[in-house]
Amino acid sequence: MTATQQFRTTIADGIAEIVIDRPPVNALNDAGWHGLADEIARVGRDPAARVIVLRAEGRGFCAGVDIKELDKEPEKIVSVNAGNYRSFEAVHRNPLPVIVAVHGFVLGGGIGLAGAADIVVAAEDATFGVPEVDRGAMGGGAHLQRLFPVQKVRMMYFTGESITAAEAYRLGAVEQVVPRAQLRDAALAIARKIAAKSAVMIRLAKEALNGVEDGNLENKYRWEQGFTLQAYMSKESAETRRAFVEKREAQLNMTGDKEASGNKNK
Repeated sequence: MTATQQFRTTIADGIAEIVIDRPPVNALNDAGWHGLADEIARVGRDPAARVIVLRAEGRGFCAGVDIKELDKEPEKIVSVNAGNYRSFEAVHRNPLPVIVAVHGFVLGGGIGLAGAADIVVAAEDATFGVPEVDRGAMGGGAHLQRLFPVQKVRMMYFTGESITAAEAYRLGAVEQVVPRAQLRDAALAIARKIAAKSAVMIRLAKEALNGVEDGNLENKYRWEQGFTLQAYMSKESAETRRAFVEKREAQLNMTGDKEASGNKNK
């Protein structure tokens, strides 16, 4: 499946709608993440677009990266990391407001897209999670902290537990929680309000609001990505990926010694 077969784009009345569609779980492969980054950036430059809605078809919004691809070709991790970075940056640094509409599972890279967004709308069945530790990777914490408080992020990260759309709304991470059938309409309703505003003023507002955020989101995520590469050098990481593909429990070293983590001092 090529990059452009993993999503589609339409633009009408100033609203660009980018729809992720890669069954069964919208886990994008290496080409898909780079293609999505290119497409989000391209739409941001299109004079016909004044606001972007990013959503998905299928069982859930996005399950992150294609673990099966990385199990077969672990050397692709550097490129996949770059594709994730570019996609999240394309959302966060886009000159246009980006509304992300999520349903079902929001995992890994799905968290990055939602966490980079300007506005998040969720279906009642949406759940947010970061199973990175159980998949032998790191990343997502920076964007998760843009959605949730620090201690909630650490609870989610260390345990792998997800939280519901209702809890996300209580914590202020999402603008609305609606029935699944109303999700697209809810996102488009917000988009129409934005598209009716001055395009010049909205672009200025987006740039200004990005500039007053605490810290640099992209730099924080880049820091995390270094630990993903470090994790991939360990036997633990390879075992967790293989166990996921084979649908079995991972056989883990529970001592936490330096050799197990790939950091044994010579």
